[in-house]
Amino acid sequence: MSHPLFIYFLISISLCNGCTAHRYTFTVKEVPYTKLCSTKKILTVNGQFPGQTLKVYKGDTIYVNVRNRASQNITMHWHGVEQPRNPWSDGPEYITQCPIRPGSDFIYEVIFSIEDTTVWWHAHSSWTRATVHGLIFVYPRPPTSLPFPKSDHEIPLIFGEWWKKDVREVVERFRRTGDEPNVSDALTINGHPGFLYPCSKSDTFELMVEKSKTYRIRMVNSAMNLILFFAIAKHSLTVVAADGHYTKPLNSTYITISPGQTLDLLLHADQNPKHTYYMAARAYHSNPGINFDNSTTIGILRYTSSTSSSSKHYPNLPYYNDTAAAFRFYTNIKSLYSGQVPVKISRRIISTVSINLLPCPNDSCQGPNGSRLAASMNNISFVTPNHVDILKAYYYHIKGVYGTRFPEFPPLLFNFTAEDPPLFLQTPRLATEVKMIKYGEAIEIVLQGTSLVGGGIDHPMHLHGFSFYVVGVGFGNYNVTEDPSNYNLEDPPYRNTATVPRNGWVAIRFIAENPGVWFMHCHFDRHLSWGMNVVFIVQNGRGLDQHILPPPPNLPLCY
Repeated sequence: MSHPLFIYFLISISLCNGCTAHRYTFTVKEVPYTKLCSTKKILTVNGQFPGQTLKVYKGDTIYVNVRNRASQNITMHWHGVEQPRNPWSDGPEYITQCPIRPGSDFIYEVIFSIEDTTVWWHAHSSWTRATVHGLIFVYPRPPTSLPFPKSDHEIPLIFGEWWKKDVREVVERFRRTGDEPNVSDALTINGHPGFLYPCSKSDTFELMVEKSKTYRIRMVNSAMNLILFFAIAKHSLTVVAADGHYTKPLNSTYITISPGQTLDLLLHADQNPKHTYYMAARAYHSNPGINFDNSTTIGILRYTSSTSSSSKHYPNLPYYNDTAAAFRFYTNIKSLYSGQVPVKISRRIISTVSINLLPCPNDSCQGPNGSRLAASMNNISFVTPNHVDILKAYYYHIKGVYGTRFPEFPPLLFNFTAEDPPLFLQTPRLATEVKMIKYGEAIEIVLQGTSLVGGGIDHPMHLHGFSFYVVGVGFGNYNVTEDPSNYNLEDPPYRNTATVPRNGWVAIRFIAENPGVWFMHCHFDRHLSWGMNVVFIVQNGRGLDQHILPPPPNLPLCY
């Protein structure tokens, strides 16, 4: 009898004609790092923070052996990689796998397909992605060339957040008390806070450039809970890709980037080389009533021919609550390719995305009015299983793990963006509900923000297993008879993470041609932890090439 690992290998090879398979080892371990005047142990991959950059060609398959040598569970997600028919290696804990326990290993098969530019990888178990993340550079397979001028150099740029405390303590506290989590103590650029923070003069990211050369910045916002504005003094940036797909060139003096999103930017070194230029990132935050890290991380851009100079230039960033600036940037991004959007849809799903409250006995929690903070989609606060993952339950027909009654329309109709909605609307239903989708359906999802519990906030919503067209965005309540007439069905951005504006809505479209179990969630990790999630199960199609791949050997065991 053939060994199942050999059979799995043959299937993988047959799916990857002309592709290259690379192998990596990720050893997850805790190592000490010193920042902001103190030292703590953080979770890392191979001792690095941020983690290593992976480099692949379009259509490659890579195998990543994750060796958990830390003291906590871990999983890995390949954010923006569609993983055709292969949800087994997608990574969200208890959605597509059980966690890799301390002392255990698991090999992920990461199948690249339509991704063209920059995507990323990160942990997907509790808040472990705070320090476990890195970029993936995707290159066109020769002889295909880039649709924009070739750069002289490539620069990885990763935004993050840093807590002085162990992140596990932050998570334990807000889960225990029901309150919002402590905000971070610093923002970082490539792991460096910058000289505005205590003890950080030498811990500042510095980019050296040569006059007249072009630099391709491959950027991700890996921050846990913050949308960011970013700019470089005196330098314009040209956006050429977003979330792994080419865009029409967009020149801008600043960028807005939500957690989970990637951008490819061209930087032209065309300024006076004798001067020093600063880059800066700080939060875009639309609701001042909600606590956030309002500090600024600074980096330095110097020209190689520069000498010590008193001429220093700081960038102008939009004010932290400049919603018009944030969404002007988002909506100006257009797909490079026109006419690819599904014009006719077979199903429209409308879902609220809300912050909620759960009652506590004797008002004993530390959220508003003694309650516990929660979050929901269509008034269901998602309960993550803890004994078997949803993919395994679906594939092996295990009963009692999830229900299939996620509503296609908000079950409670009200003025979603009113200033003072009725209090009874604040309590969601706790459940593990999924949405079943037939293979090949043309899906439109409208995500409607609400003003519940403190007036609402923006929500960066990420869908696993798919990229989608962001066909519309607006403020106020979505109008199903009027708003679709204003959709962009010609060249909307093709993304995997779309930002729902505070008290507004966003509409996305895609064809459900990737069978599997796929997670959708807010990429603010506090909202994910509170239940702003849903699972879409795309059923098998008729042909064998429209079926989920068989499970790999040695999946992490559930306990």
